[in-house]
Amino acid sequence: MKTKLITFAVPSYNSEKYLSKCVDSLLNAGEEAEILIINDGSNDQTGAIADRYEQRYPHIVRAVHKENGGHGSGVNRGLEEASGLYYKVVDSDDWLDEQALRVLMDTLRSHVAAHILPDLYIVNFVYDHVADGTKYVSRYAKNFPIDAFFGWEDIKPLRLWKVLIMHSLIYRTKKLRECGLRLPEHTFYVDNIYAYQPLPYMRKLYYLDIDLYHYFIGRADQSVTIENIVGRYRQQISVMREMLKAHSSAELKKCSRSLRKYAYHALMAIMMNTTFFTTAKDSQERREDLRALWSELKDRDKPLYRKLRFGTMYALLDPLPWRCKGKLTTGCYKFLCRHVKLG
Repeated sequence: MKTKLITFAVPSYNSEKYLSKCVDSLLNAGEEAEILIINDGSNDQTGAIADRYEQRYPHIVRAVHKENGGHGSGVNRGLEEASGLYYKVVDSDDWLDEQALRVLMDTLRSHVAAHILPDLYIVNFVYDHVADGTKYVSRYAKNFPIDAFFGWEDIKPLRLWKVLIMHSLIYRTKKLRECGLRLPEHTFYVDNIYAYQPLPYMRKLYYLDIDLYHYFIGRADQSVTIENIVGRYRQQISVMREMLKAHSSAELKKCSRSLRKYAYHALMAIMMNTTFFTTAKDSQERREDLRALWSELKDRDKPLYRKLRFGTMYALLDPLPWRCKGKLTTGCYKFLCRHVKLG
């Protein structure tokens, strides 16, 4: 059987209301794509919908049923099952633009034909606020060469809050497996790990200036609403802890200067998010949890600790009283929510 160009993994939990829109958008890639619908122990019609798609499109769609393990578990299982040259995670309530997907598939074909395969494709993504029909496009045209192969030394610095996220990344499956990625189960926000831990293994990059990924925004149960992220602060701390363990300062020192700078930038951005998650409310437990996170990093990797705590924007935030930190970081997050309409 001819190797598939790309595997789209769709982690799905109780997704009966929106799964079809997602999968229909992926079917536009044709038979050169593989679609894995990972039914993560749903208790609605998600599994049945997945089975119907597999029956109707047996050469494209596979339904994978598993016990509930959370989003990270679905991503892990998809990577285990994937047969495509490239691996793209598409959340079950999101979708891909048809025209942009056509450009992606044409690019994949041309690179395969020329025997020149990047380790990582980077694309734009769209915050799509369905409730009022507005959108915000996150592009990287100012940071990466367009429609060209490049390395980390060719990138330009990103703004403070702008980072690569799961929606913008298409990894070469082989390289993603080689890096040993294994996301935690039963944990939200693991996409932060997915967009960080594999990067040193990705040497050859290619940026397509296409608005491929549409990120559905507006549901009250989404993990990025301010109520949910404040309540789930310990899960964000857990994710931050894994990111800090992923690459030591000594390991980052071996990377190119541009990649090392981006790694610090990404860690700083997520640490600021973690601080917001935690300080948005005040309790002894929250104070101790944040203190423990910094203490563990200091004991394990003092150079990385000093870099993040004293050599960046965090140095301005750190001396503030707890409640001032909470007000400041909450205000910044609310500003971003108005800007990109996160919730």
